[in-house]
Amino acid sequence: MRQIDYYLTVISPWTYLVGKRAAEVAARHGAVLRYKPVDPSALFARTGGVALPDRHESRQEYRLQELRRQSAKRGMPLTLKPAFFPTNPAPAAYAIIAAQEAGGGDLHGLVQSLCAACWAEEKNVADDAVITDCLKRAGFNPGLTMSGLMLGADLYGKYLEEARLAGVFGFPFFIVDGERFWGQDRIEDLDLFLAGKL
Repeated sequence: MRQIDYYLTVISPWTYLVGKRAAEVAARHGAVLRYKPVDPSALFARTGGVALPDRHESRQEYRLQELRRQSAKRGMPLTLKPAFFPTNPAPAAYAIIAAQEAGGGDLHGLVQSLCAACWAEEKNVADDAVITDCLKRAGFNPGLTMSGLMLGADLYGKYLEEARLAGVFGFPFFIVDGERFWGQDRIEDLDLFLAGKL
């Protein structure tokens, strides 16, 4: 069975805009979608990326326009400047990792719920109460926020190094059979590649 490595961070609006599409593509092709949360600031520092506040004003303005257009195109409500952004993405990442390892719930639903908490609901995804609520709604044990802490932290660090070595430099990022796809606007290409058309 083919595996799609999905590198993400819930504090990326572009990850939020993936919506259900990546999971649908994986299901359509009988592939496993493996979620691999990564620390964005650490990844940018290792791959030549520039933190959002340090980008030129024209780039920041374009980002806001593009987010507005893409959220309208997808029919997904999005707050351009949410109250809790930036925030620490590690606690939410640990929960995703722990949930994926534990199984038994809707992993895609958890990821999307955490992304929506930040980008549509203006909640702090570093807050244990927010994470616990998302875990419950996705059918996972809310105690994973504590029991999965060590495993989450360990794999979070490993995924960062793995991402760097694999050529990941932004979010969302998908890799399958060594082929890389960067951005929520490349999911159609991922679909075509898995169908053998690219």
